[in-house]
Amino acid sequence: MELTINHTTKIFDVLPENLEALIAMELPEKKKGIAVALNNRIIPQSFWAETFLNNKDSILIITATQGG
Repeated sequence: MELTINHTTKIFDVLPENLEALIAMELPEKKKGIAVALNNRIIPQSFWAETFLNNKDSILIITATQGG
């Protein structure tokens, strides 16, 4: 099964259960400052655990950075 994450196709034997699990896999050290869009729709963090993934979904993950 595959997902497109930040314009890169990734193959999974089994898709992560939900968006929250995917974010934990992709950014294990980051807990704040993350915005996620699933198939061009922004998903609030409060809905990540109940947002299930499907084969061929497109996910955009944006992280805040410090500095100037």
